[in-house]
Amino acid sequence: MACVWKIARRDRCQALVFILCLFHLSSVTGQARYSVPEEQAEGSFVGNIARDLGLDVARLISGKARIITKGSRQYVDLNRDKGTLVIKERIDREELCGKTTPCSFSFEVILETPIQLYPVRIVIQDQNDNPPQVLYPVQTGGSLVAEMVPRSSEVGYLVTKVVAVDVDSGQNAWLSYKLQKATDRALFEVGSQNGEIRTIRQVTDKDAVKQRLSVIVEDNGQPSRSATVVVNVAVADSFPEVLSEFTDFTHDKEYNDNLTFYLVLALAVVSFLFITCVVVIISVKIYRWRQSRVLYHSNLPVIPYYPPRYSDTLGTGTLQHVYNYEVCRTNDSRKSDCKFGGAGSQNVLIMDPSSTGTMQRIQSEKSILDEPDSPLESLDESRKSISTTNVGFP
Repeated sequence: MACVWKIARRDRCQALVFILCLFHLSSVTGQARYSVPEEQAEGSFVGNIARDLGLDVARLISGKARIITKGSRQYVDLNRDKGTLVIKERIDREELCGKTTPCSFSFEVILETPIQLYPVRIVIQDQNDNPPQVLYPVQTGGSLVAEMVPRSSEVGYLVTKVVAVDVDSGQNAWLSYKLQKATDRALFEVGSQNGEIRTIRQVTDKDAVKQRLSVIVEDNGQPSRSATVVVNVAVADSFPEVLSEFTDFTHDKEYNDNLTFYLVLALAVVSFLFITCVVVIISVKIYRWRQSRVLYHSNLPVIPYYPPRYSDTLGTGTLQHVYNYEVCRTNDSRKSDCKFGGAGSQNVLIMDPSSTGTMQRIQSEKSILDEPDSPLESLDESRKSISTTNVGFP
């Protein structure tokens, strides 16, 4: 009994609250209706709800105005400080309504103390944001589908029909068909409204078996969008003839595509190498020019450098520059004289360890020359032409 009494009491309380709500709920004083394009960015202006409903912005703030939606997604938000409606989430008409026209959604603006409800309706305008979709013929990447036309076909023979749809609505979904390319434009035509491909003359034996048509499907939107479909037609009376002719059709297409790719790649590589060579040559020229300018304007003294045991370019000797000697000879080699010169500087310190042996050898040779009856007096007659030798290194 206690449980039943509690349930009855709770029901009475809910009924009382409902009655109070009805007492405070005022009648609807207005209804707003807006029209916005689809795919609007977030924060885009929809309308001034306060002005259109005859409300004050202060009433929206004090009444804690808010939006109540029927669905789980809220596309529009209320700015109480300004009394405006703005886009909260991007609206896709095709996702929201599909093919239903007109496309719209509704919500209520509710205010408290007293409670007031204002219905608002938003109509979504379609935008041409979708291109046509070709349903037939099916475009396959690997296999080749061809329509067969007998050579005995009369004028107006129906070859095939291009079927396409557009998910947009209104005039954005109106489609037109046009023949863009054809192997023989004088043989086929495409209906601009229905997409039917028909022959416009009698087929002859001179017509090629392989016919390739490119049909463009375009909608009526602004700006218009289009799609292209390729239709392969075989002009033959038997299937084996068609099979023999179309065997290499796909391979030819792949070969042409690969050839184009390699040509473009080769052109890009050659262009890159050429530009690289030009840049390198210009860089080297600029570097050499700057080096020559630096040396030309430099005021630093030029100090020659002589490596160890470097021969004196002004003489023909092979000894160090600080030790010179002269050899004076006559026709008789036994009466020849040798004259040694002194060191150019007594304070020269030779740091090269290998030079010590050379100096000692020179001094020993000098002592041998000073002795009488020296073996040097018997030098070969072929060296009589030597007059003076100055050899050295710094």
